[in-house]
Amino acid sequence: MTREALGDLEHLVLLALVRLGDESYGVPILDEITGRTGRAVSRAAVYIALRRLQAKGLLTSRLGESTPERGGRAKRFFRITRAGLRQLQVSRAALVKMWHQIEPRIERGRP
Repeated sequence: MTREALGDLEHLVLLALVRLGDESYGVPILDEITGRTGRAVSRAAVYIALRRLQAKGLLTSRLGESTPERGGRAKRFFRITRAGLRQLQVSRAALVKMWHQIEPRIERGRP
């Protein structure tokens, strides 16, 4: 497992994969992120994050069957790995520690 911290979009992509289940491809991942966060993310940015996450060993991919509606091109399906799940847990734990006792300060509008 990599010790490299997850980027914001990488984190969201992994969470989207967990939410979507077994395997998913780029467009539903993008829709999940946009729908849940309201954040405008480009399709290219999602695919770049997917490639980085695969290179880190945090997800795997496989090509599906080619389809006529895609002009004979196959979809690439992604699945989070155990290392990806562990990295999400590590990332969440670090964020929770950083947030501990901070919310009252933020709510008061003071550092």
